[in-house]
Amino acid sequence: MKTKPFTYPTLLLAITLLSSVLIWFGFYKNLPQKLGFPSTTLETVFANYDGPNYMVVAKCLYQKDCIAKNFSLPLPLEYYPAHLPGYPLLINYFSFFTTTPKAMLLATLFGSLLFSLVSFYFYKLFFKEKIAFWLAFLTIFFPARLFVLRLVGAPETWFLSFILLSIIFFKKKNFWVSAIFAVFSQLLKSPGILLFAAYFVVALIDYLKTKKFDTRYLYYLLIPASALGIFYYYFLQTGDFFAYFHSGDNFHLTPFPYQVFVSSRTWINTIWLEDVIYVFALCFFAVAKLWKKHKVDILFLFPFIFTLASIFVAHRDISRYMIPVYPFVFLAFGKKIASPKVRLIFFLLIPAVILYAINFIIGNTAPITTWAPYL
Repeated sequence: MKTKPFTYPTLLLAITLLSSVLIWFGFYKNLPQKLGFPSTTLETVFANYDGPNYMVVAKCLYQKDCIAKNFSLPLPLEYYPAHLPGYPLLINYFSFFTTTPKAMLLATLFGSLLFSLVSFYFYKLFFKEKIAFWLAFLTIFFPARLFVLRLVGAPETWFLSFILLSIIFFKKKNFWVSAIFAVFSQLLKSPGILLFAAYFVVALIDYLKTKKFDTRYLYYLLIPASALGIFYYYFLQTGDFFAYFHSGDNFHLTPFPYQVFVSSRTWINTIWLEDVIYVFALCFFAVAKLWKKHKVDILFLFPFIFTLASIFVAHRDISRYMIPVYPFVFLAFGKKIASPKVRLIFFLLIPAVILYAINFIIGNTAPITTWAPYL
């Protein structure tokens, strides 16, 4: 029986929900140990970075006295402003219904559900519904690093959802709503400012072509305004307007490209970096394809600017930094990716993604000695 198009969003929600809940259930029941992994509990998921850091902010905001008194993570107190307030606010909302660690996973789950839906409607702007469904389905599991972020305390699914929603409404010429969603993305992750840069270039090109300035582009000034609002909030909390930039060894931009391959840097410390080259290559190929299809459209400019900025990031986890580009990789190669033969390859890789996710979560946990302050 063929699946009717109107069931596609429901299927995506069901698959997203099941894929998350089954993994969490596996950790809860210590099922990974039967595959040769170390012993696990659901606390293994709670402890996965950067979830505990976001829970600390959810509990104490950025007040150093509160953090020092209640939490013992081996991090300087200045580090927490590196975690913007959007995701902690979501955790606080869900904590009305349960404990903070479970609230964190609920926040992630709802962000994951939202991202699956938004991905479908984003791709439906450019492809038939069946292709849009398969692309949105594949984004549940690929890239594997994003699948991990669907399972732990992380703001990426919300961040990606708001970026895509902003672009969707921009394409529909609803600049005001587009700007509001862009502001939401800025409240979650600092690279949201790159969406402002992309809209600025779009507005500049539009002006050079028409010799007229569309005043609706002014709505996008709300993006840097929201960033300044965050800095002012940091000032109220810490006394330091530039607390984000003073958060210690957290600002990974460098003046020269490809410094990720200098293994002596703090957040790299490994020579095993070949995969980073493939990540950059994939994104550059996608950007070239988007240029061919869309020219100086936002669909090209945003992933181009983000990819260009990312080559100046010196951090081992470059696949996480590049995550906002991945939906556009699927857009660039959509028809080929959604073809039956390519889908079969992706299906064969899903078990590998699941094992990768389990292994990553187990190996990326914070040294939490007691959970009492987090509850």
